[in-house]
Amino acid sequence: MTAFRTLDDAGSLAGKRVLLRVDLNVPMEGGRVTDATRIERVVPTIREIAQGGGKVVLLAHFGRPKGKREPKDSLKPVVGALSESLGKPVAFAEDCIGEPAKAAVAAMKDGDVLLLENTRFHAGEEKNDPAFAKALAENGDVYVNEAFSAAHRAHASTEGLAHLLPAYAGREMQAELNALTKGLEAPKRPVIALVGGAKVSSKIDLLQNLVAKVDMLVIGGGMANTFLHAQGKPVGKSLCEKDLAETAHRILAAAEAAKCRIILPVDAVVASEFKADAAHETVSVDAVPESGMILDAGPASVTEIDAAIDEAATLVWNGPLGAFELNPFDAATVAAARHAAGRTEAGKLVSVAGGGDTVAALNHAGVSEQFSYISTAGGAFLEWLEGKVLPGVEALRAKA
Repeated sequence: MTAFRTLDDAGSLAGKRVLLRVDLNVPMEGGRVTDATRIERVVPTIREIAQGGGKVVLLAHFGRPKGKREPKDSLKPVVGALSESLGKPVAFAEDCIGEPAKAAVAAMKDGDVLLLENTRFHAGEEKNDPAFAKALAENGDVYVNEAFSAAHRAHASTEGLAHLLPAYAGREMQAELNALTKGLEAPKRPVIALVGGAKVSSKIDLLQNLVAKVDMLVIGGGMANTFLHAQGKPVGKSLCEKDLAETAHRILAAAEAAKCRIILPVDAVVASEFKADAAHETVSVDAVPESGMILDAGPASVTEIDAAIDEAATLVWNGPLGAFELNPFDAATVAAARHAAGRTEAGKLVSVAGGGDTVAALNHAGVSEQFSYISTAGGAFLEWLEGKVLPGVEALRAKA
C-alpha cells in the first residue's frame, strides 16, 4: 500500500490556516447533540494542530440540504458540544465561503478554532465544483482530512481541496487507514471475515471481493438463509432472497476456486414470530419447520465460528449473526464477539470491524474497547471492503 501523507509530514503548522475536514454529522434532538462519539474522535487532531499554533478552520456537512440553506441543517447547534469536548471556545461563521468565512478566519489568532457553516448549503460541494473548492481553499494554507466516513464521496471538501492545498491525513484518518491496511491490504494470515446482515442483495460486491482476499468467510444473519436455501435446506418463513439462489451458487463457486472456506450455520434458533422473547427452539439447518423463522445461529454454529477465529491471525467483521436487537436472538453475535475480543486481548488476533449495525452489536456485546479497531464510517468502510477506490483517501496518497 502506498504511504499516505499525514500530519507527521506537514512540518510546523504554527501561524498557518488549517482547513480541517471533519465529520460532525451527529445525532441531534431538540437542538442538542445526543451522541458526541464523532466529535470526540476528531478532538485529538484539532487539539494537536491548535496546540502547535495552527489556526483550525473546521469544514463539515450536516444532513442533506441539497445545495440550499436549510435552518434545520445548520451546524451552529454543534458548537456547544464541540467546545465542551475540546475544553476551549469554538467560533462560528454563518457561511463556509465568501465574506462571513473570510472575516471569521481573518479574526483568528494562532491556536483558535473556528467552525464554518454546512458545506452542503452550496450545490458545488456535492458536485465537486472546482470554483467552490477554490473558494474553500482561499481560507486555508493547508488541508487536513479527518473524515474517513465521507472519503468514499468525491466532494469539494473531501477530494477537490486536496488538489489545491498541501494535503494530509488527520490522526483519526491515519488510524483508520492503518487498521484497514492490517485488515485486508497487508494482513497477517490466515484472514477470517465475518459478514452478517439481512440481505445478500446489499452485499453481493462485498462477498465477491472477500472470497478472493480471505482464507475463511463466515456468512450469518438473514444472508445465510439465502445460501442455505440455495443448498436445498428448508428455511420456513425466514427472511430469504430465493431469487438470489443462483448468485449464492456463483459466490460459493468463486470461494472454492479461491480456496476460501465458507462457514454457514449448521444449526439455528427458530421462532414462529419476530419479537423479543418469542417461544423458540434450536434445530439443525436440515430440520427448520415450515412455520419457523431462523432468527439466530445456534450453539453448534458458534462453536464452529469460534474454532475458525482461533485459526485466524486477522478478523474483519461486518454485520451481526442474528436478530441481535431482540433477546435472546443476540446470543450468537455476543458469543462470537466476546470470543474474538478475548483472542485480541491475548495478542493472538488483529480484529477490525465496521458498519452501523456492527458497531451497535459490538457495543451491545460490551467488547468495543477490546477490538483492535472499530470504524464508525458506514458507507466508506463498506466500499473499502468491496474493494472500491475511495476518492478522499486516494487524494492523500504520497506522490512517488
